[in-house]
Amino acid sequence: MTSADPIRTLQQQLAPAREQLVAHNVYQGIQSLEDLRVFMQHHVFAVWDFMSLLKSLQRDLTCVTVPWVPRGNPATRRLINEIVLEEETDVDQHGQPASHFEMYLRAMDECGADTQPIRKLLDAMSVGEPVEMALLHANVPYAVQQFVLSTFSVINSGKSHAVAAAFTFGREDVIPDMFRHLVADLGQRFPGQLETFIYYLNRHIQLDEEVHTPLAEQMVRELCGNNDQQWEECREVAARCMQARVALWDGIRQAMTTAVAVSPAS
Repeated sequence: MTSADPIRTLQQQLAPAREQLVAHNVYQGIQSLEDLRVFMQHHVFAVWDFMSLLKSLQRDLTCVTVPWVPRGNPATRRLINEIVLEEETDVDQHGQPASHFEMYLRAMDECGADTQPIRKLLDAMSVGEPVEMALLHANVPYAVQQFVLSTFSVINSGKSHAVAAAFTFGREDVIPDMFRHLVADLGQRFPGQLETFIYYLNRHIQLDEEVHTPLAEQMVRELCGNNDQQWEECREVAARCMQARVALWDGIRQAMTTAVAVSPAS
């Protein structure tokens, strides 16, 4: 794997899986507000477990305990903390501090999507319930369960470079292209009805493309160095993350179809 530019080599290897994800028909499947609600009720769990990936990196690559001691590479610490600053405490369209997850919940409320399952999950985990049991108690759709468990299998691997690969190539690098499909259609289809959601999508496109992806790529470089085995593990993990996202999108598309089938005739 070690080459003049291992990041570009890795991206080339992941290109077919990335294209499958970006070209998925879930985006075109959002034809009504009900479709969007179904999408958001599934996707919000990916917004949430993204923060768990990020916090795992912050926990392992910086010092978050007392007494503080310097840990790891200072450049990597800075990269992580810069990303955390904007993901956990960005500003919304009104200039008020909010995490991207909190913006997403607000966007769900605005369009009438059901936030009870994700809130039940958070309540269960706040009292120490394991992720697997919390997902069951929240009655989370199967496709969402599998996606979240896949994310946490990477987090629990104990390999920071693997978590960084999942974060970088499974999320930050591909999200702008995925979200562009949504923004282009939703802005035209529902003008003025989805202010927070469209702001959230555009903000992610901007930050991930211009700031977070370059920072995250540099983090992977720092963690893997010239270790061929770690670069190969990054490729395997990133490919699995993309496959897991495709499976989640498949589940959402099926749920949209089911919702249409059971809706009363107009």
